[in-house]
Amino acid sequence: MAHQWRGVIHEYFDRLDIEAGNPVITLGEGGTPLVDACALAGLVGAERVYLKVEGMNPTGSFKDRGMTMAVSKAVGRGAKAVICASTGNTSASAAAYAAQAGIASVVLIPEGKIALGKLSQAVAHKAQIMQVQGNFDDCLVLARDLAENYPVHLVNSVNPDRIEGQKTGAFEVVERLGYAPDLHVLPVGNAGNYSAYFKGYKEEREAGVIKHLPQMWGYQAEGSAPFTVGHPVKHPDTIATAIRIGNPASWDLAQTAKTESGGRFGAVSDKEILWMHRFLSQEVGVFVEPSSATGAAGLLKAFKQGENLEGKHIVITVTGHGLKDSMWALKDEDGNDIAPQSVSTDAAEVAERLGLSKK
Repeated sequence: MAHQWRGVIHEYFDRLDIEAGNPVITLGEGGTPLVDACALAGLVGAERVYLKVEGMNPTGSFKDRGMTMAVSKAVGRGAKAVICASTGNTSASAAAYAAQAGIASVVLIPEGKIALGKLSQAVAHKAQIMQVQGNFDDCLVLARDLAENYPVHLVNSVNPDRIEGQKTGAFEVVERLGYAPDLHVLPVGNAGNYSAYFKGYKEEREAGVIKHLPQMWGYQAEGSAPFTVGHPVKHPDTIATAIRIGNPASWDLAQTAKTESGGRFGAVSDKEILWMHRFLSQEVGVFVEPSSATGAAGLLKAFKQGENLEGKHIVITVTGHGLKDSMWALKDEDGNDIAPQSVSTDAAEVAERLGLSKK
């Protein structure tokens, strides 16, 4: 009989920082596909490239792995409300898990440039949404202040419970492959996920399940690349809204992960992100939001700059579903709107337009 996936807390209970008897708030997160991206491997000259498709989580992003832990622990401590600062995915996840738990959720969003697909989820799950006169970093400062001084529980990635849940992505990669990849590549915003995967791999090595740590490669958008430039960016700007963060909350954890794994940080342009966003959809069959294509775009850039990936086994986490920010799929490479071709009901005419010949 096939095993029914039960969510990351039930699946990995003995490997997570949670006590027996703590309520488990789950929507069945985790257990996401590891897709063999042959077209991408061919493009960069690697032996194998796999995509860890986190858009298949219940609210459409990797955030659910950490949110099940954060909200479960919050409820275990008696919390009646959770709060987060968010550019989209965190708010969707926090609101959904709070709804499942029967508690309130408060979402602080920055002014402007929020993907409507994500905001609509927070609205649907009955979150109280406040638009702050500032950027994401201002929202996070405010959220932390409110959590420290008022009866609301912070569920951003500065909460270690979030990192604890997200590390399970690394467990799944190792279980699926039977080994650790040579490289693990991710988009980087706050760097919580980058740090979480490293934590998971490190625990696997300490347990003797794998022999080596993968090099952790993290890529940011050029207009929002504090790890690449080495200091916070005051006014981050990129079309990749999920990673438009100038002052990452997990700075120290991420720097440790980079150093211990022999990894790197890098940056790619919005144009490179959008090119890869289309490539993954059209050549691999995986539809991601633009931010999620950043890691793959960084891998291609490294290859073009002379990085030898021959013989390498690589995993790339693509963090959110394309429906989160679908407007970019409806534009061509020049930014023009894509519209369906208008045809009559005549089969011969349609076949001619399609370049088909009769059988």
